[in-house]
Amino acid sequence: MAQIAFPPPDPTILKRRDQILAGLAAILPANGLIADLAGRRAFETDALTAYRRLPLAVVLPRSVDEVARIMRFCRDAGVNIVPRGAGTSLSGGAIPQEDAIVLGLSKMNRILEINLADRYARVEAGVTNLAISEAAAADGFFYAPDPSSQLACTIGGNVGMNSGGAHCLKYGVTVNNLLGVRLVTLDGDILDLGGAEPDAAGLDWLGLVCGSEGQLGIVVEATVKLIRAAEGARPVLFGFDSCADASRCVAAIIGAGIVPVAMEYMDRPAIAICEDFAHAGYPLDVEAMLIVEVEGSEAEMAAELAGIAAIARAHGVRVMRESMSAMESAQIWKGRKSAFGATGRVADYICMDGTVPTGRLPEALQRVGEICAAYGLRVANVFHAGDGNMHPLILYDVNDPAQQQKAEEAGMEILKMSVALGGSLTGEHGVGIEKRDLMSCQYSAADLAQQKRVRAAFDPAARLNPAKVFPLEGRGA
Repeated sequence: MAQIAFPPPDPTILKRRDQILAGLAAILPANGLIADLAGRRAFETDALTAYRRLPLAVVLPRSVDEVARIMRFCRDAGVNIVPRGAGTSLSGGAIPQEDAIVLGLSKMNRILEINLADRYARVEAGVTNLAISEAAAADGFFYAPDPSSQLACTIGGNVGMNSGGAHCLKYGVTVNNLLGVRLVTLDGDILDLGGAEPDAAGLDWLGLVCGSEGQLGIVVEATVKLIRAAEGARPVLFGFDSCADASRCVAAIIGAGIVPVAMEYMDRPAIAICEDFAHAGYPLDVEAMLIVEVEGSEAEMAAELAGIAAIARAHGVRVMRESMSAMESAQIWKGRKSAFGATGRVADYICMDGTVPTGRLPEALQRVGEICAAYGLRVANVFHAGDGNMHPLILYDVNDPAQQQKAEEAGMEILKMSVALGGSLTGEHGVGIEKRDLMSCQYSAADLAQQKRVRAAFDPAARLNPAKVFPLEGRGA
């Protein structure tokens, strides 16, 4: 039986569906409104595919003005709104409800400005993460946050979830690379927060909006930092005979003050799954592997790698393999970036997203294995080791309700363990519906009440992305 609850739909909204559709049709062109059953089915879930709800309708605006008009209409009609980027959310952040419309931003996909002199890009919310780097690559610049889904995920969703990626260890997550957003409120007001200026005037709302999961307004544009690409970059594979040795090595590297551009972890099950898919040359006879990437000039990379290799040897490393070509580097990263999709070829899975201090990684990994074994489930660990952002992939059969319940219960125990070890419920996937009812494990009642008061200042009736982030019990502000 599914564990995550949804509030019952408002019957008065369902009865007025035809009237609501007519109002939306007056705002949008024919291809901007999806009302048929087959069309709506494409939007009933996101990457948390175990849960599905058919939306009332789907709207696909093409301009900021259309978004503003839709927001005002829904406010007046009392209709809930679920913002959606590319639907890659692993926490259920874009799953709708039956009395809500989905507001998709895929048609707003223009790169509006690339300014190399001031090192920023201004883009619409539907631009994919990777497209920003591709637009600036010829001039030697890139956009740093790189989620595994960067080929598909869009910048609006990245802002909503404060997404990270493999290279966030050195460059930070979305909030560290965000200069400004254009936000449309529920009242249809258009707010420009931050901007390309070195220090924009006014209150700094970016940290509030980034990671707000669409509950304060709809992000329709973003201004992001562009970074000059390094002279060179080189990933190295380190193989260990125990997960404990690999995780202690991670803590020792960070503790020595060395900050590689990326440091990714895989255990034996994850290595086998990814190697079978990508043929990247991963060592199959080790218990754990690190992908450590350094960047800079040849001399800089050699010096940094020498320090990392010395620490690895002190922690019993058995395999060290340095990439010798751009093609080999691409294959190494293809295996890591494809981990979630490759695992989907093997089994259904739930991908958790808790963080722990790097010094507690050995203990956390041991507990993950013990928790999953207690439920009779397999687990593959692949994650951003440098900042302790764990992604245990709990394998199960989605067609077996008992296994699904066990997988969800195991995931909840892992997240509680992450908080108990001094970490957090989420590192980059957001709260969504998945972690909503665990928020009280990390925050006090007073903390949650204050967060809900801030949300209510933007959206008093909780129309925007309802039933997400905050526990269903006591949803009032």
